[in-house]
Amino acid sequence: MKRLLMSAVASIALAAPAFADVIEIEMLNRTDDGRVMAFSQELIVAEVGDIIRFIPTDRGHNAQSVDGAIPEGQEGFKGRINQEVEFEITAPGLTAVVCQPHVSVGMAALIVAGGDTSNAEAVLDARIRGKAGDKIEELVAQAQENS
Repeated sequence: MKRLLMSAVASIALAAPAFADVIEIEMLNRTDDGRVMAFSQELIVAEVGDIIRFIPTDRGHNAQSVDGAIPEGQEGFKGRINQEVEFEITAPGLTAVVCQPHVSVGMAALIVAGGDTSNAEAVLDARIRGKAGDKIEELVAQAQENS
């Protein structure tokens, strides 16, 4: 009986990643609501194990995390211009994301993993240039309100 229970637990644990969501975020020149040089979602709510797929719907964009603006235990990522990139959430917390060519005009997003905003100060202290820094400040405030 003990062996059967252990086998069942192991099967469930191995199957857990199959329940992960894939969240698709488009990189756009203009959104339906009139924002320019923007991600289709700016506040991205996810869980550990989810995959965030950044899709270059319009040309000239990339998606990348910001050094110092990711939770402990999470690796950063850097997509190439005009290339799709996937980012697996491996730790709860906030991750700031920017489009490097459009950081000065505010093309930024914030991933909130597991409802955890405990690294908000580190994200706010990260060096994020241009209007993207202002956008990240707004998004961190929203995330903290919602948690």
